[in-house]
Amino acid sequence: MPYAVRLLPPTLSLLALALALAAPAVSAAEGRSAAPVPAADGWSAAPSGGGRPSVYAEGVPGAVLQDTLSVTNRGAGPVTVRLTGTGVPLAFADRRVRVPARTRADVPFTVAVPPGAAPGDRTGTITVRDGAGRTASVAVLLRIGGPRLSALTVEQVAVGADGITYELVNRGTTTLVPRLAVRAQGLLGPVLDRAPRTLPVELPPGRRMRLTEPWPGRPALDAVEVRLTVTAAGGARDTASVTARFVPWPAASAGAGGVLAAGALLVVRRRRSRGAGGC
Repeated sequence: MPYAVRLLPPTLSLLALALALAAPAVSAAEGRSAAPVPAADGWSAAPSGGGRPSVYAEGVPGAVLQDTLSVTNRGAGPVTVRLTGTGVPLAFADRRVRVPARTRADVPFTVAVPPGAAPGDRTGTITVRDGAGRTASVAVLLRIGGPRLSALTVEQVAVGADGITYELVNRGTTTLVPRLAVRAQGLLGPVLDRAPRTLPVELPPGRRMRLTEPWPGRPALDAVEVRLTVTAAGGARDTASVTARFVPWPAASAGAGGVLAAGALLVVRRRRSRGAGGC
């Protein structure tokens, strides 16, 4: 048996027996005499060692961490429970455990830190369920060690009919909430100037996200340099720009025989420059 079974102290055993004798009996006229079923509080689950409300594990990517869960049956009859884990990689010595009356079963389990996982905290849950559907839950906190790097780039900037499109890439090891500032400089001065604001997105490590910045009221005739600057906590910063020419339909049709469409724009140049947080 891959888990250890321990008898409860005599005082707890006598208390459980007294409770069982005080419970109403099932009469033979009911036509059933099933095995004793523990009350809703007849068993419990908790991290072994006593006094721990949850499981805490800490390690670097690739580590396998060990701990033990105790299932205590204070009832007058045996109980069989099943163990499942969610949120973090959990593996149990046995997922199905039979705990005799007035006995505690200690079930070893491991928490695996995924290789390449970003530093930070992950949460999970161990759920213990008996045959009657009653459950007990134990929270798991996994803290992943390693260097915390904040790095962000803005790429693929373009001006189109829907506005300014661009891609944000998290090249660090922490989840980022980016801030964006937009400035467009035309031949006669600024035509767009938006102060930095927090975007309603979260960007996990390694993720790429394509976004669009609306631009109503674009110039009808101008050559404009559009500059996007993104920042995030931890010193991440990057800047990219694109130059576009706006040509109105009448001028385009007169000068080019109708080759250009109404409000056409020509993207002629892209530039980018990265700050200290870029990669």
